[in-house]
Amino acid sequence: MLKKMQRRFILAAMAAFGTVMAVLLAGINLVNFCRITSAQDEMAANLLSREQRAFHRPEAPLPPMPDMPGGPEAEFTTRFFAAHCDPAGRILFIARDHISSIDEDVAREYTERILSEGKTKGYYKEYRYLVSRDDRGIAVLFLNVADSLQFMRSLFIVSLGTGAGSLALVFLLVLFFSRYAIRPFAENIKRQKRFITDAGHELKTPIASITASADIAAMEHEGDEWIANIRKQTLRLGRLVNDLVALSRLDEETPFPEKNDFSLSETAWEAAEPFGALAGARGKRFSQHIEEGLMLHGDRDSLRRLISILLDNAVRHSDEGGEIRMDIYRRRGRVYIEVENSCNLPQIPDLNRLFDRFYRVDESRSARTGGTGIGLSMAQAITQAHGGRIEARQPDGKHILLRAVLPLL
Repeated sequence: MLKKMQRRFILAAMAAFGTVMAVLLAGINLVNFCRITSAQDEMAANLLSREQRAFHRPEAPLPPMPDMPGGPEAEFTTRFFAAHCDPAGRILFIARDHISSIDEDVAREYTERILSEGKTKGYYKEYRYLVSRDDRGIAVLFLNVADSLQFMRSLFIVSLGTGAGSLALVFLLVLFFSRYAIRPFAENIKRQKRFITDAGHELKTPIASITASADIAAMEHEGDEWIANIRKQTLRLGRLVNDLVALSRLDEETPFPEKNDFSLSETAWEAAEPFGALAGARGKRFSQHIEEGLMLHGDRDSLRRLISILLDNAVRHSDEGGEIRMDIYRRRGRVYIEVENSCNLPQIPDLNRLFDRFYRVDESRSARTGGTGIGLSMAQAITQAHGGRIEARQPDGKHILLRAVLPLL
């Protein structure tokens, strides 16, 4: 239980830190991308306007490059080319005065590809392109942004590495400090277990004494209903104490230090045999289907007790003349133990509460059927101690299905 609590603490801390780190890194990269893209689009728009003016009005003077975005060095650092087309998209002229790393054929190929896609702006290879359409024709400008793209990639890789390194470091710190964080809970759980164990041992002596006294009194006053009730209640109290001690042991880190391979099929047959006769004696129909050859690695006695608890619960709480069904089978590397019984209980809002200690769906009905109220809690503890899970379902208001899922050998 403590290791599970520690794992949950570490998982919660890492999930919180990881979420914050992911949002922070994504925000940094997104803001950087939007800022650089906006600057590139502004630069491309100004350059495209300049190139359109030069193409349609070659006699008009052009603004000097130093007036363009990028400062006085823009003429030497800005590399671009522009393609001028007629309204139908046929290339008329390609201006390559400010770039030497691309020839006219490649420029034509790039232009045709962009026009075929029908977009107005975006990235193509190492260029940021901008398309302008008007009555005079179509103009496409390709701005070389290889340095900016490399910067964005480098920032992404560095931020990703920083995030991964931070996660690893925080994980080590959380792993170290989690021991101190759960220490109060560990001490509290130990005190609870010690109290239950000590109280169980202390109660066994007076219970045994009361039982012996009641037996002697019953021999002297045979048929006395008060003595019979004392014997009945002391028997129930003794069973409750034993169950509490057993449940406390199941909460330990290693409740089953020695696990063995055994046949679950044979164990299930042995556990189910008395309940078939008990159900028949109470006028209830019992059916079972147990797949042959099911092998498990675990504690045989505890799993026999798991099946007994589920069947005992079904026999006790099924309605008169009702049906009880048990199916044990394998599917996808797991063993399923299902016990279903008919009942006339109302719809239960939260079926998980059935596994709470001392939870009663119907107090008056539970008083008649008996039981200690912790049987399903023990079933859950046994299942979890074997690496499985248990769940309850109520398909309709007339049946309750309990299903334990265990990993196969």
